[in-house]
Amino acid sequence: MEIPSDILFRTGAAFCRLRLAWASGFIYTSFTMILNVANLNKTFVGKQILKDVCFHIEDKEKAAIVGINGSGKTTLIKCILGEEEPDDSNTVIALAKGKKIGYLAQQHADMPGVEPEDRELDLSDAKDRALKQELDSYSDDFASLSGGQKTRKRLEEILLTKPDLLILDEPTNHLDIESIQWLEKVLKHYDGAVLLVSHDRYFLDHVVSKIIDLDHGRARMYKGNYSEYAAKKKMIRDAELKAYLNQQEELQHQQAVIDKLKQFNREKSIKRAESREKALAKIERLDKPEEIDNEMRLALTPSVQSGNDVLSVKGLSKSFGDKTLFTDISFEIKRGEHVAIIGANGTGKTTMLKILNRLEDASAGEFRLGTNVEIGYYDQEHAVLHMDKTIFDEIQDDYPYLNNTKVRNVLAAFLFRGDDVYKRIGDLSGGEQGRVSLAKLMLSNANFLILDEPTNHLDIQGREVLEDAINQYEGTVLYVSHDRYFINRTATRILELFENRFDNYIGNYDYYLSKKDDVRRYGGSVLDANASSQRKRESSIPNPELKSSQKTDWELQKEYKKELQKLERDLKSIEQEIQKLEARNQELDDEYQNPDIAADVGKLMQLHKEHEANDDRLSDLYESWENTSERLEELRQQDPSQSE
Repeated sequence: MEIPSDILFRTGAAFCRLRLAWASGFIYTSFTMILNVANLNKTFVGKQILKDVCFHIEDKEKAAIVGINGSGKTTLIKCILGEEEPDDSNTVIALAKGKKIGYLAQQHADMPGVEPEDRELDLSDAKDRALKQELDSYSDDFASLSGGQKTRKRLEEILLTKPDLLILDEPTNHLDIESIQWLEKVLKHYDGAVLLVSHDRYFLDHVVSKIIDLDHGRARMYKGNYSEYAAKKKMIRDAELKAYLNQQEELQHQQAVIDKLKQFNREKSIKRAESREKALAKIERLDKPEEIDNEMRLALTPSVQSGNDVLSVKGLSKSFGDKTLFTDISFEIKRGEHVAIIGANGTGKTTMLKILNRLEDASAGEFRLGTNVEIGYYDQEHAVLHMDKTIFDEIQDDYPYLNNTKVRNVLAAFLFRGDDVYKRIGDLSGGEQGRVSLAKLMLSNANFLILDEPTNHLDIQGREVLEDAINQYEGTVLYVSHDRYFINRTATRILELFENRFDNYIGNYDYYLSKKDDVRRYGGSVLDANASSQRKRESSIPNPELKSSQKTDWELQKEYKKELQKLERDLKSIEQEIQKLEARNQELDDEYQNPDIAADVGKLMQLHKEHEANDDRLSDLYESWENTSERLEELRQQDPSQSE
């Protein structure tokens, strides 16, 4: 999709062509800023999806929109393209003069090819030559191409029109690792600006330099790639939450001081209390950071431990007619291993998993499961789900021992709440079906998980939850994935289907990259260097510097507790003396009313002097109580055990 303009200026439903676009007091020109979005609000069925969204894209900048599923990423893109109307006329969507947009939607892989306006590149230009070299492949008939090939073909046609801003919605969907690497190279050579939506964190790390985070409808920009953004966002959220909690503690402390001063019931104390109340009223209250109520809770626990030998494969081959997928493959998997199968689309990765689950017959060879091995299977096509059942029935029918409350609790852990549990499986999105499959996997108590593209349709948060669950899982895992970030975090071993054989790498994805060329050069020989075990051995060696640091931390904690206990004792002692003197003053006030004493001037003078002395002492004690209370509160906020 191509959207040319001199400058496209959008306010509500109106489109106007202007020489300059003014927004928020700034002038945007073609050489600095190519797209500006300001004050964008969008509501669907009474729910506000986008709230005052503001961001900009600079010329030649590579940026990504990230957020959980349902956060409004695709809606935001549709508003930019004019396919959705903003809620009000204050919205500004401005494209710089003379610039045009190229758009690749999620569904474009299934659309027939279109002829671009201009298929000629300037081959005298070095960047165009590099781009042309990346785009020379995939000229086959469009209808015969795979999903990944169609995506590449469509992107080739769009790039040949030379758009100034390229908008891509989930461009890595349907692509294998090799194709994603191809796309990374294309975008790096691309001379225009890029705005994309993607859940592929490894891809984002290698392509973008700005992240636009959609969180609870609002947008915040971060400079850097995904990993830098994730670290900054955590720091900001932690800081915001800490600032909020600290302010709440301070407000409570100040109110407690005010209440205490009023209890003293002296003119000076009351004036101090009133002064503090005025200061308290002027404090600008921080908003509490919104709770994260959209995170799956996934815990994978084997019911029984399997034997050490989990899977043994010998001489396995598979062909479909004249097409051979793999030949004479043999490998073994031991208990506790996390093994990733990678390879180009069409090499037989999913077929291998189906054979191991007895859903497909091998052409030759055999495999054997070890003692007490119980398989839990996650199918990317969700064939294990019943499309006519409701979510609730899908769980209850397979696990009849769960009562209604437990079924609802399990589904709530996977973000299905209220009437959502009565939706038909067939009416769910791919991501929602994936969450149902993960719920069944969690309940299965299997000790050998076989997963086919488990991160497909999961947002970044869901992928991180799955990663943590797998890393804490005590059983064995064999999975197919093209998510390199996921592989890096969870795999201890990689099997690559390459030229009809398995190449074995003992390590994660980064290790695979470092050894791939050597392994292919020597025909797929197994690598003996166990990087994972080496890291474990190194981590078990005592570190003198760490030990010294821990000792220092212990000493600091000891000193902190000593000072804290001293201040607490001092405060308690001050309060006890205040109570004692206030009680004595009350006795003196009562004695003033005694007729016998009232007639004794000498006795009255004696009582008056004692009362004055008590008042002077109380004045000092009130001041000391305030100071000690504040020092104690400050010290509590400096607890070294809470520092990161």
